[in-house]
Amino acid sequence: MPFDKTPKGLVPRKRTPKQVVDEVASKGIRFIDLQFTDVPGRSQHVTIPYNMLDVETFKEGVPKLDGSSIKGFAYIFDSDMLLLPDPSTFAVIPWGDQRFPTARMICDVHWGYEKGRFSRDPRYVAQKAEAAVRAAGFTESYWGPEMEFFVFDSVTWDIASPFGSSHKITSIESAHEARGTNFPIRFKEGYYPTPPSDTLQDYRSEVAYHLDESFGVINDAHHHEVATAGQCEINLYRDTLTPGADSILTYKYVIKNVAANRGLIATVMPKPIFGDNASGMHVSSSLWKGDRNSFYDESDEYANLSQIGRYYIGGLLEHSRAICAITNPTTNSYRRLVPGYEAPVFVAWSRGNRSANIRIPLHYKGKSGMKGKRAEFRTPDPSANTYLAFAAIVSAGLDGIKKKIDPGDPVNEDIYELTPQKRKQLGVRELPRSLMESIDSLKSDSSFLKGVFSDDLIDTIIDLETQNYNAVAARPTPYEFYLYFDI
Repeated sequence: MPFDKTPKGLVPRKRTPKQVVDEVASKGIRFIDLQFTDVPGRSQHVTIPYNMLDVETFKEGVPKLDGSSIKGFAYIFDSDMLLLPDPSTFAVIPWGDQRFPTARMICDVHWGYEKGRFSRDPRYVAQKAEAAVRAAGFTESYWGPEMEFFVFDSVTWDIASPFGSSHKITSIESAHEARGTNFPIRFKEGYYPTPPSDTLQDYRSEVAYHLDESFGVINDAHHHEVATAGQCEINLYRDTLTPGADSILTYKYVIKNVAANRGLIATVMPKPIFGDNASGMHVSSSLWKGDRNSFYDESDEYANLSQIGRYYIGGLLEHSRAICAITNPTTNSYRRLVPGYEAPVFVAWSRGNRSANIRIPLHYKGKSGMKGKRAEFRTPDPSANTYLAFAAIVSAGLDGIKKKIDPGDPVNEDIYELTPQKRKQLGVRELPRSLMESIDSLKSDSSFLKGVFSDDLIDTIIDLETQNYNAVAARPTPYEFYLYFDI
């Protein structure tokens, strides 16, 4: 639970530009890796030698970015951009050839020629969302994502020919191919088994160690997840909005590199395996005024949830379908949002109820639960660009507070088991069943994002996702041959 306790010895790891430059010199760092994300959320980088970094670099930026080559960024006729590193994200990369010690920093993207911030830089969107939180009268928002992912022994696929396609996943844990000294993990029985069934405990511990010791990203637990074949979860301790999104960028970077160094492969693709649970990213958030959690109300008997918290949930419910285009941005995302695999498919809220897409966790009651009072939005998956996902979620919540959107009555039953008539009676809607359905929802409901998301960014998201949807929709799959070849 990423909100409930403060870890011992937690010290903010902030640095000034001069401290970074001094640390580069004192540690013999030879290269600086400057990282950022494109609009879909893939990590990008350019590497400069240590002697190209000085205090002025943090103000003037690094003129090494051709924005026309980055998905969702600029056009070829206007593409000169700057990367301005954030010194608070400085970290020495613990792997790689130690003859060339390398550090990384996450960057803000600016236009060249003093034209200011780039409106489609996802990190800038997150920073604007933080400003919107303060403009609404809150001092801070806190975020605790619980991101799941798979670690496989190998993955291969073939799409080169229009006359056939295939993919194959191998995992020592798989119920289909367990081998050696390992015991197989059956479908949907991967939650919390001990080694030797859980073959990835040491891998997760190494990831957790590097996140903490090298990158300053605090995590409070790790475990095997429900699915067979290497599904993992490492929980991150709460953080504010932009640093929290930075942490997920780092998380993805670390899980993939540690896996590669062990001869494995890690993926945040939501649904790589048919017939078992997919990977989600449950996102917990809360709004604070000083040291007071605005979502907490001790007098509320149902969930110790304040009226502000209810309005925030009302906004999330109102805009859940549109948000999916940002929090679930791939065609594969909708392989996850189907009944039968613990993923939310219905728009509803409740306390403790994992069949609703918004739940209020109930680990503690009364004042002991004040820090941990939050809204857990269960819809997102880890393919999302977290800067954009957090910004969209808080924009919806703030819209609910501004408009005093009542979330209605909570649903305290297993929604999966309710009849369509009962769901309609309770006002329970369904989440989109395809990426195109979520795109259409965003087209008709995007005004709540204005001021945080620029119009050109919303248009870019819609264009990129429509291209992906059409590309997948145009291609036959092996299962279609199974269904229709003899028709």
